Amino acid sequence: MQFVFLLKESFLHAVNSLKSNKLRSFLSLLGISIGIFAMITVFTVIGSLERSIKNSIGSLGDNVIYIQKWPWQFGGDYAWWDYIKRPVPAPEEAKFLREKSKIGESFCFMVFAAKTLKYRNNVASNASINGVDYDYSKIKDFELSQGRFFTEFETEHGRNVAMLGYTIAEEIFQGEYPIGKTVTVDGKKVTVIGIFGKEGEDMFSMSLDKTVMLPVMFMRRIVNIKNQDGGPMIMAEPRAGMDAEELKAEIQALMRAYRHLKPTQDDDFALNQASLIAEGFKGIFIMVDLVGIIIGGFSILVGGFGIANIMFVSVKEQTRIIGIQKALGAKRWYILMQFLSEAVVLSLLGGIIGLSVVYLIVMAMNAGTDMGFEMSKGNVISGIVLSVSIGIISGIAPARKAAKMDPVEAMSSV
Repeated sequence: MQFVFLLKESFLHAVNSLKSNKLRSFLSLLGISIGIFAMITVFTVIGSLERSIKNSIGSLGDNVIYIQKWPWQFGGDYAWWDYIKRPVPAPEEAKFLREKSKIGESFCFMVFAAKTLKYRNNVASNASINGVDYDYSKIKDFELSQGRFFTEFETEHGRNVAMLGYTIAEEIFQGEYPIGKTVTVDGKKVTVIGIFGKEGEDMFSMSLDKTVMLPVMFMRRIVNIKNQDGGPMIMAEPRAGMDAEELKAEIQALMRAYRHLKPTQDDDFALNQASLIAEGFKGIFIMVDLVGIIIGGFSILVGGFGIANIMFVSVKEQTRIIGIQKALGAKRWYILMQFLSEAVVLSLLGGIIGLSVVYLIVMAMNAGTDMGFEMSKGNVISGIVLSVSIGIISGIAPARKAAKMDPVEAMSSV
């Protein structure tokens, strides 16, 4: 009960300080509010972007190895003229790896193109066309809203069948039932056998919503699948219980054997993983967090000095009351906690204002974008803990001054 009474009195003292020193209190709370706002805004935005990027990277597959011509990261001795001479991955290499690998479970050759998709008078220009083989369904997680995926027979024999993304199917068919309908891709007729479930956009625009997927052996009728313009690659995934690094080492050995590379020759292919992208973003997030801490830190420092100033004024104004309290038996810790709590309440008010502004901005950003910004519980707790900490640090000196006052001198002060 004594603690509740103390908290109540501290809150009233804080309110009185705000009323009696409006301008000074406003400027002090403004400093705390701006500081909390700056830091929590940075943490919220960066945290939301980081989650979005991690989810996007996660869609690539944590254990998936991408066999490509170009690496996703270049070393300091990067020489583009060496990389440009490399051959691109081929379907035959995917077949070779599938037959020879003891660690890999699935190997999917994939190639890309941008072509025109037509259904009657409805046209989708520059539609994203992906040519894949059957193992794609083993490596990538996806849902079907209608129909089915390619069979192994259809992919191997290059049947003229197609899978459509949810959005492009709606755009082309405009409410018609799509399964079994014939569409043309770059003038070639294909039968729609399935529609992917709606995924929504991600940070890297890797959603299947606007994608047309064809068997890779049919895709070769539309584009040259061995041309680097189509970005041909092989996706590989290890067996259950096997490590991606073990698969990486095995693929390296098998690819070198298939391409007849001598021991003295460098690899003429790249083995990429999603972790490479994540590592690249990590340093950026750390730097932005640091900038937010520095900007917010200066604002909070100014606000902290303001609160300390308010508390010294409050102690001076209440010197006689402190003397009377001590004469009536009030302990030092009680006086200390009284003024310390007042400082914390003042700082907490500033923090709550800052957090409220961040919350309103997050709501506005979510209403205007599809990013999915989120003010997490951790951000709220961090803001509150930081506010309380600043209150304690700012209030400890004036609170100790009040607690150490001599009751006789305090009561006789004017």
